[in-house]
Amino acid sequence: MESLHDMQRDRPWFEAEVLQRFLRYVVIHTTSDRHSAARPSSAHQLELCDLLALELAELGIDDVYRDAATGSIIARIPARGADSGAVTIGFMAHVDTAPDFCGEGVSPQVIDNYNGGDIVLSGSGHVLGRADHPALADYVGATVITTDGTTLLGADDKAGVAEIMTAAAYLVRHPEIAHGPLELIFTTDEEVGRGMDNFPTERSSARYCYTLDGGDEGSVEAECFSAFHATVGFSGYAIHPGQARGKMVNPVSMASSFVTLLPRSESPEATDGRFGFYCPIELTAGLSEATLHVLIRDFELDQVKRRIAALEAIAAAVEAAYPGGSVSVKAEQQYLNMRDVMRDHPQVNEMVDRAIRATGIEPTWRSIRGGTDGARFTQMGVPTPNVFSGAHNMHSRFEWVALPAMVRAAKTVVNLAQLWSQV
Repeated sequence: MESLHDMQRDRPWFEAEVLQRFLRYVVIHTTSDRHSAARPSSAHQLELCDLLALELAELGIDDVYRDAATGSIIARIPARGADSGAVTIGFMAHVDTAPDFCGEGVSPQVIDNYNGGDIVLSGSGHVLGRADHPALADYVGATVITTDGTTLLGADDKAGVAEIMTAAAYLVRHPEIAHGPLELIFTTDEEVGRGMDNFPTERSSARYCYTLDGGDEGSVEAECFSAFHATVGFSGYAIHPGQARGKMVNPVSMASSFVTLLPRSESPEATDGRFGFYCPIELTAGLSEATLHVLIRDFELDQVKRRIAALEAIAAAVEAAYPGGSVSVKAEQQYLNMRDVMRDHPQVNEMVDRAIRATGIEPTWRSIRGGTDGARFTQMGVPTPNVFSGAHNMHSRFEWVALPAMVRAAKTVVNLAQLWSQV
């Protein structure tokens, strides 16, 4: 049995530390912008990166690299009391929030001693109800943090950021805890699929890594969707509507026809488990051109390829229905299922399993219907499963997180740091 530092008596410290960090981070506007070609895609993400760099320095962590090209942070904590051959372990989270819902002006509600009933979101009057959100029942009597209903909360992934920073602060406060070399990695633009674009791999020495970007308390994900993004372009013929007979080719109508031909049985709202989907996420259209963006997701790459072929067939059908118009499909890979890589590194999963068990609960292994920077990092040669942050209802006004889950996630990071030093 591993010898791990007893953190139970320090629970009040963990609660206060992770909560105050989380509340400080979520009020900073960090929404990424899928329309921007800049890195980071929104400059205000750097405000949180600046704060993290300052806080790392205040902790005495002076080996901090700020990447000028992406805004990402790589901070190193040297080994302490561990075997000189211990591998470097990374912990990763992203600072941006999703552009799917408003992330500016976040006003979190902190509900102490949650009574188990419905929660009224004070800024909008919307209700976070027990019937629709049964996981709330697990936190009766605990502290729950929600949005006020006018914005998302930002627990995806500022809960993960706060948990990693809390674990780092704890390790600094307890020099008696042995651990190998550690890296703390904070990325930008994860929510728009660019978190690992131009990532400075030459600056990272992590052999293995863990993202804290998951959901339910105790969950771990070592398998994810393979993800592609398709850009569908429509070109038509614009002319005054009064003179349009036999001449106009309307890209607005073409794009609308294309969307209606996507199989509704393979949409996000109609699938779960291991079934993939098409998800049209944005359409801009006028009388000369239109552009449609479609996400393609599945656990199996051959199913992704089938869907790309289906998009091309739909494009041909729309072209045939609108003589004189043209439709193009360009599909680009975003990330691949990490499953096959993770199979070759079973120790990475074994370690997080033990780390969570040491906090007093059984881990729950799942396949994530999405992906993280960890999936990209895995493809880049650093196996990186996804560990829970405690966030629920991500990307929505109903986003919430419970304080006990964040505490357990921070303790899991501390346990992983210790376990890898004993290998």
